[in-house]
Amino acid sequence: MKFNSDFKNIAENYLFAEVADRASKYAAAHPDQKVLKLGIGDVTLPIAPAVTAAMHGAVDEMARKETFRGYGPYEGYGFLRECIRSYYDEMDVELDADEIFVSDGAKSDLGNILDIFAKDNTILIPDPVYPVYVDTNIMAGRKIVFADANESNGFLPMPDYNVDADVIYICSPNNPTGAAYSVAQLEEWVKYALEKDAVILYDAAYESFITDKSAARSIYLVKGAKKCAIEICSLSKTAGFTGTRCGYTVIPHALARDGYSANNLWFRRQATKFNGVPYVIQRGAAAVFTPDGRKQIKQNLAVYQRNAAKIAGCMDELGIWYTGGKNSPYIWLKCPNGMGSWEFFDYLLNNAQVVGTPGAGFGKNGEGFFRLTAFGSEETTQEAVERIKKLLTV
Repeated sequence: MKFNSDFKNIAENYLFAEVADRASKYAAAHPDQKVLKLGIGDVTLPIAPAVTAAMHGAVDEMARKETFRGYGPYEGYGFLRECIRSYYDEMDVELDADEIFVSDGAKSDLGNILDIFAKDNTILIPDPVYPVYVDTNIMAGRKIVFADANESNGFLPMPDYNVDADVIYICSPNNPTGAAYSVAQLEEWVKYALEKDAVILYDAAYESFITDKSAARSIYLVKGAKKCAIEICSLSKTAGFTGTRCGYTVIPHALARDGYSANNLWFRRQATKFNGVPYVIQRGAAAVFTPDGRKQIKQNLAVYQRNAAKIAGCMDELGIWYTGGKNSPYIWLKCPNGMGSWEFFDYLLNNAQVVGTPGAGFGKNGEGFFRLTAFGSEETTQEAVERIKKLLTV
């Protein structure tokens, strides 16, 4: 018996676990200090009443013999897939319900989707990036090449036709940088993918934060994208499902190569390795798309958007370069005074008791940058902004 030696090639500690550990140790050593956490991107507002009401109703159904449900469809219940299909209709994106697969969140699917691709595919990933993209491919022993995202391109790298790739990860609005691609920019990525006979894995987990009409909420707004793109989305940040887990992946029927249908392959994979999202959760997810659910969720999103605007406004006042803050719950800032990412983390924690996320944890191009999230309460965010201003005002 041998263990998977590729695990030796990933960082020993997951980035956010390291951040939490350092913050916890500081808090334990300084019990008189109030630590404000703007690091890990977890939501803080409760699930919308329309959604919890639907879940309560589903729980009651499970308690009655005539409405009890056991195993559900691997791909998700039809009522939820139809809700998602209608949601895309509003974006002028036409989908068939059987092109939509309900899952327990984007994080799972972003890693699990690799099962349908050959191991010798070359993976193109932007740097800096959400660690799951890199770690899951390293675990699988795949070759990774990186697209440089940096200050000069606004952390929105464009394709380099001199680089060959088979599978491309794109996250927009981006985690960690908050930068969002326009439809015109995605058109270039789709053109590149079609020319290279590649597939784009498009992470749209933060599409609900987009307010700028020029930013793309779906890659399928681009002509030809259905032939080369898989879109993965989540209700975690949209509707506060971080603790209840539900998302969805869209795989168009048009995405096929050499007699293989990506849609069929994914269905077969799910049927083997996944027993579906619980009925109670899917009933709650369907309520996300109802008029009451959307109204209530919009109110929650507005809180996070105001928080993002506060943090961005703070950076403007301090003259600190950043991306995000608009179209995204993340603010990606350049560390002041030439500090390194972890150096600034310690400086901010020790002198203002504010926790963020060091950019270096997202890749080599993240060194010298820092991520703050807007998912705290309005009170916490306001206090954190005031502390940061006081600390960094010269």
